[in-house]
Amino acid sequence: MNSPGKSVFCFVFLIVTYSSQAALNLNLESIVHSLIYRGHGQEGENYREESLRHKRAVATSSPAPEEYDIEIEISFENASLLEPFKAYLKNLSFPIQVINATLSTDILSMKVTTVCRPHGNETLCSCESGYKWLPEVCLSNLTCQSYRSSAPEDCSCLKEMPAKGPYCQQVILKDITLRMSVTLKVDFQDDLKNTSSALYRSYKTDLERAFREGYRILPGFKSVMITGFRPGSVKVTYNILATKPTPTQMKEANDQVKTLINSTYRVNDSSFEASLDNETKFSIVPEIIYEGDTVEIKCENEVQSTNVTWHHFERVIDNQKDSEFSIYTYLNNQVSISVLTIKNISLINAGEYACTLTYDIFDYEGRKKINVISTEIEASEDLKVMCDNNPVSLSCCTGKDFNLTNIEWNQEGLISIPGISSSDSRCSKYTIKADGTQCLSGSAGTEVFYTCRFKSGHGADISRKIKVTFTSVANLTVTPGLIAISEGQNFSIKCISDVSSYDSVFWNTSAGTKINPKFYVTKRYPDRAESVLAVETATREWNGVYHCIFRYKSSYSIATKDVTIYPLPLKPDILLDPLEADIPCGGICHLRCCIHEATDYRVTFQIDGLSFPTVKETQENRVCYEYSLMANTTAWCSKTVHASCIFINSVNKTVQSAPVTLHFVPEENFTCQDPITGNGKPGKMIRKLCQFSNIPNNSRHQMGGTITYICEGTTWKVKNNNCISAPINNLLGMTKTLLMGPEQEEKLPTYLQNLSSSTREVQDEIKWSPGNLRAIVTILELLSTVPTQVNTDMMTHVLSTVNIILSKPILSTWQSLHQQQANESSQLLDSVERFSRGLHQGVSVIPSIMHPNVQMRGLVTTATRITDYDQHFLFPDSNLWGQVIIDKQQIENLEPNSSIITLAYPTLKAILPQSVQNKNFVNGLVMTTTVSQGVMKAFKISMKFKKNDLSLVAPQCVFWNYHLSNYTGGWDNSGCFVEQTKEDSVFCSCNHLTSFSILMSPDSPDPNSLLKILLDIISYIGLGFSILSLAACLVVEAFVWKSVTKNRTSYMRHVCIINIAASLLIADAWFIVSAAIHDQSYLFNEMACVAATFFIHFFYLSVFFWMLTLGLMLFYRLVFILHDTSKSVQKAIAFSLGYGCPLVISIITVGVTQPKDVYMRKNACWLNWDDTKALLAFVIPALIIVVINVSITFVVITKILRPSIGDKPSIQEKNSLFQISKSIGVLTPLLGLTWGFGLATVFQGSNAVFHIVFTLLNAFQGLFILLFGCLWDKKVQEALLHKFSLSRWSSQHTKSTSLASSTPVFSMSSPISRRFNNLFGKTGTYNVSTPETTSSSVENSSSAYSLLN
Repeated sequence: MNSPGKSVFCFVFLIVTYSSQAALNLNLESIVHSLIYRGHGQEGENYREESLRHKRAVATSSPAPEEYDIEIEISFENASLLEPFKAYLKNLSFPIQVINATLSTDILSMKVTTVCRPHGNETLCSCESGYKWLPEVCLSNLTCQSYRSSAPEDCSCLKEMPAKGPYCQQVILKDITLRMSVTLKVDFQDDLKNTSSALYRSYKTDLERAFREGYRILPGFKSVMITGFRPGSVKVTYNILATKPTPTQMKEANDQVKTLINSTYRVNDSSFEASLDNETKFSIVPEIIYEGDTVEIKCENEVQSTNVTWHHFERVIDNQKDSEFSIYTYLNNQVSISVLTIKNISLINAGEYACTLTYDIFDYEGRKKINVISTEIEASEDLKVMCDNNPVSLSCCTGKDFNLTNIEWNQEGLISIPGISSSDSRCSKYTIKADGTQCLSGSAGTEVFYTCRFKSGHGADISRKIKVTFTSVANLTVTPGLIAISEGQNFSIKCISDVSSYDSVFWNTSAGTKINPKFYVTKRYPDRAESVLAVETATREWNGVYHCIFRYKSSYSIATKDVTIYPLPLKPDILLDPLEADIPCGGICHLRCCIHEATDYRVTFQIDGLSFPTVKETQENRVCYEYSLMANTTAWCSKTVHASCIFINSVNKTVQSAPVTLHFVPEENFTCQDPITGNGKPGKMIRKLCQFSNIPNNSRHQMGGTITYICEGTTWKVKNNNCISAPINNLLGMTKTLLMGPEQEEKLPTYLQNLSSSTREVQDEIKWSPGNLRAIVTILELLSTVPTQVNTDMMTHVLSTVNIILSKPILSTWQSLHQQQANESSQLLDSVERFSRGLHQGVSVIPSIMHPNVQMRGLVTTATRITDYDQHFLFPDSNLWGQVIIDKQQIENLEPNSSIITLAYPTLKAILPQSVQNKNFVNGLVMTTTVSQGVMKAFKISMKFKKNDLSLVAPQCVFWNYHLSNYTGGWDNSGCFVEQTKEDSVFCSCNHLTSFSILMSPDSPDPNSLLKILLDIISYIGLGFSILSLAACLVVEAFVWKSVTKNRTSYMRHVCIINIAASLLIADAWFIVSAAIHDQSYLFNEMACVAATFFIHFFYLSVFFWMLTLGLMLFYRLVFILHDTSKSVQKAIAFSLGYGCPLVISIITVGVTQPKDVYMRKNACWLNWDDTKALLAFVIPALIIVVINVSITFVVITKILRPSIGDKPSIQEKNSLFQISKSIGVLTPLLGLTWGFGLATVFQGSNAVFHIVFTLLNAFQGLFILLFGCLWDKKVQEALLHKFSLSRWSSQHTKSTSLASSTPVFSMSSPISRRFNNLFGKTGTYNVSTPETTSSSVENSSSAYSLLN
């Protein structure tokens, strides 16, 4: 562009916006010239060509109207014409139409953008409002000196016209929100926090009016709104919506606001603060940040200031103190740049970062939240890989935002086995495959470490190692040599692997049947592994081929061994007849031993060291070997010899039967003679195997068990019949054989089915044969030990059998078993529990099995649906019902898919042994609950029992403890509590699982009985009197304290009385608290009850120990005359004895018994008696104190009435000591008698009289203390009379007093008192009613007997 004259010309640059309907070259010369001429005359003519040099050619390709912007330069020789020109443009009305023959044009607007005017020797080119120079123009030209105070980013004035480049460009202004605050110098009031308060609305209205008026001068101002008030005087926060102002504009607006506000409110002049949002450019590298990366956060503002502060949340980042942070701030092309670098970033560095640039009153703030991805890599567990060419995958799993392509795999070790990497959504996998040629053979395993490593590229670097042990396929060797043995002998097979690695080891038969794990043991050594199959008693079922199998992953190593078992009867299977016999000398005895098999054996009888051949006889399915013994040897006559049979098999192995006892007697007259039963005299008992007896048997199997005969007259009568019916006996024998054989799990379902059908077949015989019942229980117990999963059919057969043997007609047979001291009922309960635990693993849905005498219900929990366990059981035939409840919170502690099973028995209560004293009876269902997994912590279960006998009382919630009574079982109440008792039911809660029921006793009074109501009435009325009496006692002592404590003995006596009364008062109060705590209608508050029991124990003991203190003090004052101690020492000893000893006893008692939950009774907040005899911790000290105090009383009375020479005390001292003697002599027996009756009530069967007398005496103890410990004291009586009879006592101080009309009923001179005194040997001549004197007047002259201070 051309340069104007130095001080003549002024340049104006216009932007003209117009629209055209035709395409043509527009000549604007005439338009511009006309404008200039009309506005300025001939001044613009000289510069016409110059002013048109920027006009734009317009293409003529579109017929539609288009808009164009052209820039026009206008020169003024007279600068004063500039403002009129601006005004002229401002007053023009647009659009202006320009029409000629070929073009129709509308001028839409004309705006001045740039003005260049002379300034001294320079030309200053400035931008009009709304326009500014581009940054690159500002950087390449000098700015105006006079505008240096302007904001750096407002480059609106240059020293000269740019040589090239555009003129000032329009500033596109956008609305911004200024977050402002200002402080008022007024006190803050809480109403300003309440947006609905009148004060808040008043402040808001006034201030917003002033703000609108003051800030309207800001460019683009639209609105202002107060957002709140904060303490700190009054800090007003408000938002302004406008375009971005300059600091100068902002200062002018703030000054105007101050002027407007100060008329009503006082403004802190320097308290204006402003911050702008979204003016800061943030960038973060890298975008995805991993833990351990180095992160750069860049903050950019178009403000030339380096005053930048960084925050992490609300904490200011200090470049000097925070070693992990570094901050670098600099200016670049009028842009402020601040870089925050975080080295080795961690998870705690995540969160929001704020960059604040401060310029003038403006804070340019930008915030950005960064997330840090944890580089925690979860690697596969260490693996053991068999070199069998099967692929194995290693994995390293990461978070969801991980770039798995950055994970690489490496290995290190003695051998190199590479793999192939792959990845899925979250895991990088490395698949390896090893064959036998790659692994080192003959070793325990070769370790190779595989490493997965993650590198982000920005500093994060983390790796995990996985140890892989490569093991070659195991080579197995077994015990060499032939294994050929006979039945009944033992054998073992040792299987050795040359490598120590394996996942499992098991043994199979040749048919594929797995051997029960109880028969083999496996051990691992550093260089090998061994598994030993050991059979203690071999049966012929063990005959065959056995496989030893080592499994590692999917690889199996197998070794085989043949076992040959030669037949030979087992000793228990050899049946003898007779078991015992009386043989007349010269007579014959037929001996036989039988087996249930047809194998040929050589059998001999061995009698008294001699061997005798036998004759074989086959009887149906029984083979017998017989020998007829001729008792004609005189050497055997009158002797007892033993005979046994010896079986010899094909390999010459032998087994000897149990012995037969033969009694050879001289020929006598046997009254009982029977060819089958034998010979005997009256009273003789013979035991025989049932299958050799006279009992008929229609089965193809043989009977079992024994029968006992007794000789009565000339006939053998059955005394005990323990025979087992043939089907049951056959199954019992097979069951015993099964448990010794290898195929237990496979045969168990069949055996249970056979047991159920056989029991149903012989249920009529069970009614009269305890042997059948015992055999069935034994079979169930044996079969329950087979470790297998129980299915629904198996459990159905079990419960079908149980239902029959628990039916009511068979209960009498159970009683016969109990008379034989058997524990079959406990065995039955335990066996069914074991079957139920096996059922947990064998089914996915618990079946409901319903029988008249047993029912089963259950539930399988799922991870998606967990509900309360609530099962109901109803037995109409027995008129009993029950309910089991386990709440949802307890079930949530179990693993998913756990199962809970409950069995209920209505008749089992009649056959399980009762309590030891036979005073408690099972009075409801017996319910057994089991869970599929072991419950490690307390597991609360609630149960509701219908009472069977409503006349029984005192319910106890109990469970069957198999460990009691030398492991025969018994009822135990540990961990079980009665929560609620109703007329016909009991609600129990226990913290463990097993078999539960309720015990009830006829001995304790029914809560609704007349006796119980009477005892409650006596207790509460008596306690009321007792508490009032004790309070009265304390009040009286307070009234007369100064009058009755003028010597040391009297002082200590009243200290003891006050503490006795206070202790009993607190104990009675705690008694009431305990009654409120323990109400059977509500849940038992255990901790509160423990506290109540402790304090009742402590304060009742304190009463007795203060009584002991009173007695010992009396004994000391009269016996140890020459020894004198101060009052403070006596008080210290008294309080240590009165409260210290009870505290020690109480703490020891609760410390020893409460951890075992046997501190309290189950039905009261008081010391336990049944379980631990904790009550003795109260009774024994109390009774000992009673004995000591009674003894002291007699010694002291004797000492007072018959003093030794020189031992005569003062009259006042003797009066005090005598009052102590009376208190001890009366209160001690009363308290002792009270708790003597209390001790009697804890024994079962105690008479109701003991309960009534104990309740009466215990309830009125407070009244006894008031009467005999306080009011009976003559000095107390006189002090009270002195207090309340002023007309008589106000001035009376004589030494003799007439008591004719005013003697209290309990004074020593009254008739009642004289009779009491005569009980202690007093003749009535000793008058203790002398008036009070000062201590100085009664002091004894003998220093050896000075009792008073």
